[in-house]
Amino acid sequence: MAKQKFVIIGAGLAGAKAVEALREQGFDGRIILIGDEPHRPYERPALSKDYLTGKADRDSLFVHPESWYADHEVELLLDVAATGIARSSHRVDLSDGDALGYDKLLLATGASPRTLPIPGADAASVRYLRRMEDSESLKDVLGSASRLVVIGAGWIGLEVTAAARQAGVAVTVLEAAPLPLLRVLGPEVAAVFTTLHRDHGVDLRFGAAAREITSSGVRLGDGSEITADAVLVGIGAVPNVRLAQQAGLNVDNGIVVNAGLHTGDPDIVAAGDVANAFHPLLREHIRVEHWANARKQPAIAAATMLGRPAYYEELPYFYTDQYDLGMEYVGFVKPGDYDQVVFRGDVATREFIAFWLKDDRVLAGMNVNVWGVGEPIKELIRARTPVDPRALADPDQPLDLFQDETS
Repeated sequence: MAKQKFVIIGAGLAGAKAVEALREQGFDGRIILIGDEPHRPYERPALSKDYLTGKADRDSLFVHPESWYADHEVELLLDVAATGIARSSHRVDLSDGDALGYDKLLLATGASPRTLPIPGADAASVRYLRRMEDSESLKDVLGSASRLVVIGAGWIGLEVTAAARQAGVAVTVLEAAPLPLLRVLGPEVAAVFTTLHRDHGVDLRFGAAAREITSSGVRLGDGSEITADAVLVGIGAVPNVRLAQQAGLNVDNGIVVNAGLHTGDPDIVAAGDVANAFHPLLREHIRVEHWANARKQPAIAAATMLGRPAYYEELPYFYTDQYDLGMEYVGFVKPGDYDQVVFRGDVATREFIAFWLKDDRVLAGMNVNVWGVGEPIKELIRARTPVDPRALADPDQPLDLFQDETS
């Protein structure tokens, strides 16, 4: 009997961790990993952090050593794109004219930067940040430019801003919202990042919209112009769902999957940035564009491909490093869907924990320059039981005590 053939589309972190999980879980059939970049799978967070600033070298980005794939009998098809999926015949068409059959298929197609729909957005001075070459190009910019305009005060925009300021580049950040990271953090915590960047000399302009990229900079909606040597666009990302959509899979803010990462097709799963997955604890579908999700979801996808019961229940997690601020965030809060933010510690010195509460239940927590508290915060969220906000704000009250109260 011929061995089964599992195909993974997307040679990023999620794809690499999926093939690793398949081998660890005992799959001995063929594994083919398809990637449209010329590089073997690598991790992306450092592209806006240590790799961009020169603190990490290229080799440190890769998920596995080059020999790992051959050692584990993983067939890497790099610098080739999947162009179509024929579900009825279990076939994947490739950009080089070839086609692959599959028994099971994993879609780990990730997301792409949202493009700026204004005149001049395709100018040579405009940068996006998603791939290794983007980071290298941006690194060259930071080594030669004197002024940078960043459009979008999200995670990518702010991390690049921090890197630019540390390289001595003057930065103006344009953000349409009243505060940075407003949808993610809400006004109470977003204000921390406003102060952080202004303390480091960043010109933050809120309620500002770019109207045109010119030869000398960026023209705003009010007609004024900001001089810049380069422009970084960081206005979010869109999931790469074209293949899934053309194949007739359910697509809604990503590829819709259940808690086992299963699509409506019995032989297709999805994981990573592209997967809009049902979360058993949160009791709704969520799509998470962060490193931890791409790292951990594939083990569940692999189990589902092997016909084993598995459910992805990890709480969303992300982190950032900007200047002297390091933070971790765990949990999930819809924009504005909380009653209060409880601060524990010293916000002014940026050493604190913030908790988002609704009906006195902890929905999410963010530790800023406070370490070793991730697990207690997760337990508070998972408990889904009320806590005393005043006690939660008291640094003298151990977080472990709240675990006892909620157990």
